[in-house]
Amino acid sequence: MTGTADEERGKTMRQLVLCDDELASAEVIPLHAEREEPAPARGVRRAEWLLVACGLALLPWLYVLATGLPATATAAHWPVAWVGLDALEALGLIATGLLAARADRRHALTAAATATLLVVDAWFDTTTAAPGGDFATAVALALGVELPLAALCGRLALRALSRPA
Repeated sequence: MTGTADEERGKTMRQLVLCDDELASAEVIPLHAEREEPAPARGVRRAEWLLVACGLALLPWLYVLATGLPATATAAHWPVAWVGLDALEALGLIATGLLAARADRRHALTAAATATLLVVDAWFDTTTAAPGGDFATAVALALGVELPLAALCGRLALRALSRPA
């Protein structure tokens, strides 16, 4: 019995030595190696250039708007527009918070969209406010609430996108 146990131990030791030799000569591949991104499909490349072309086409339209719009306007559904914008912001903040709390990487999408909504809200609040107290309130809300929340959402989105999957 002792001879068989010694033979088994010797066989195991030879296997370990062989395994160590194989490992020493093996190529080490890092876990987070830089991967080459595959070339985008032709349809994606077309979409990219279509977006650039549409953006460039909007540039002359900005001039038309700047020179042709009246200085004042009345909106028939003014309250609906503002309530809708603030409702989207609330939904975005809630979704971003819940997804981030669950460590779901999709919070980057909701965070980016919410940051955009908050910046748009700050812009339109300040540019449409009446002079005086309304304007001061709009600036205070923009600087104290909307833009800091937008910065936080932007930071969350960028941090989530910069982490490896």
